[in-house]
Amino acid sequence: MRFLLAVDESENSHRVARYVGSLLRRTPDVALTLFHVLKPMPRELLEHGGSEDPATEAQLGVQLRGEQEAWIRKEGAAECHILKRACETLNQSGFDTSRVALKYGHEDDIARNILEEARIGHHETIVVGRHGMSRSKRVFGAVTDQLLRDAKGVAIWVVE
Repeated sequence: MRFLLAVDESENSHRVARYVGSLLRRTPDVALTLFHVLKPMPRELLEHGGSEDPATEAQLGVQLRGEQEAWIRKEGAAECHILKRACETLNQSGFDTSRVALKYGHEDDIARNILEEARIGHHETIVVGRHGMSRSKRVFGAVTDQLLRDAKGVAIWVVE
């Protein structure tokens, strides 16, 4: 079974990781992905100015992708403590962290990003906290409500 645990830096998110670790620690066939959505990518990295020359257009596209990847690496490094803390909490709860993957998203729409990661990663279950506040002041409760409304073909665990 594949679980996607969406985490932010809130205390509630930490409690959710502790709960999931305790609940699933003795279930050997569980793979868990800790997923954190970074702040939105800056507008200037979403598209380049373009060119009518196909060679220049291709070069601008390659340059833009490189800048996007560099931004994701930089932001991921700055926020890796969130995933590391959740992984440490799972370990302290007795969950075997060799079955844990760490991943980032970076879209404006957090819920859509979580759902897309669940689809791409073939996760059967998404686990989220009911409430929480991330550093960028986005309420996880609103994200949870959107997940419950938009999710298709996946179980959602909402942990209070």
